[in-house]
Amino acid sequence: MRGSRAVTTTLGLIGAGRIGSALAKLAIAAGLEVVVSNSRGPHTLGKLVASLGERARAADVCDAAKAGDLVVVTVPLGSCPTLPVPELTGKIVLDTMNYYPERDGSIEQLDRQELTSSEFVQRRLPGSRVVKAFNNIDFRRLELLARPGRSAERSALPVAGDDDEAKTEVRALLDVLGYDSVDVGRLSESWRFEPNTSVYVQPYLPDRPAGLSGGEDTMRWFLECPGAVLPADEVERLVRTTARMSPATARERLD
Repeated sequence: MRGSRAVTTTLGLIGAGRIGSALAKLAIAAGLEVVVSNSRGPHTLGKLVASLGERARAADVCDAAKAGDLVVVTVPLGSCPTLPVPELTGKIVLDTMNYYPERDGSIEQLDRQELTSSEFVQRRLPGSRVVKAFNNIDFRRLELLARPGRSAERSALPVAGDDDEAKTEVRALLDVLGYDSVDVGRLSESWRFEPNTSVYVQPYLPDRPAGLSGGEDTMRWFLECPGAVLPADEVERLVRTTARMSPATARERLD
């Protein structure tokens, strides 16, 4: 999707970790206002806000939810029960969260694949319009791969949601932030770009060089490598041809 006109002027962020901070930087660069929050309170966000400039401010979680034309939730999925349901009612919520059982604890509906993680979030936020986005790219590539709308080297990100109007607004935001987008369908299809699928993180990275000696070298390469352009047609191919893996199977492969 190219050339959309965004209606967002203020982006609310619940969570100011690596993905949240990267999105805040992209939003400020695009001329948006940003309200950032975390679970520890606005007094812990002074350094981030100072780095973002005068169009950014810190708030508590409820105020960030109220302030945003769109609200990004970028916290561990296990923290979902703490989200401010009343303040998010009526809002478009961008869900960047992924399910990692070793971090979030076991969630039976997700382990049995009865729901996708975003369907789980939507049930927690029944009055919100949840759109899955920004969950399949790492924080460094999210910032580094953003390109202007007419760039030939523009990457795409997948989105999914049950509300078409909400998806249109989110896709317009992606366009402003520097990305094309691919509509994967409803939240029930969002598994196609969850962890352990073909379009999750790896395609946005260049080939790892041979001879990396250990964790420190690998991390240095991860932080310094520029990323690999992933155009919309390739994202479309990957999400349509990927296989679904249960969290249990994924854990077994890691063991």
